[in-house]
Amino acid sequence: MTTWEYATVPLLTHATKAILDQWGADGWELVQVIPGPTGSENLVAYMKRPRA
Repeated sequence: MTTWEYATVPLLTHATKAILDQWGADGWELVQVIPGPTGSENLVAYMKRPRA
């Protein structure tokens, strides 16, 4: 059975693609993006990847 590790990543609106590309290159898969605790201007990405 696959076990997963998870991460939450704050996204900067001017660098969203670069941030997600970097995490993806490190093996992380994007699960969801939601507004951060301070409102819709700040986004938080939820990521997962299989544990090694």
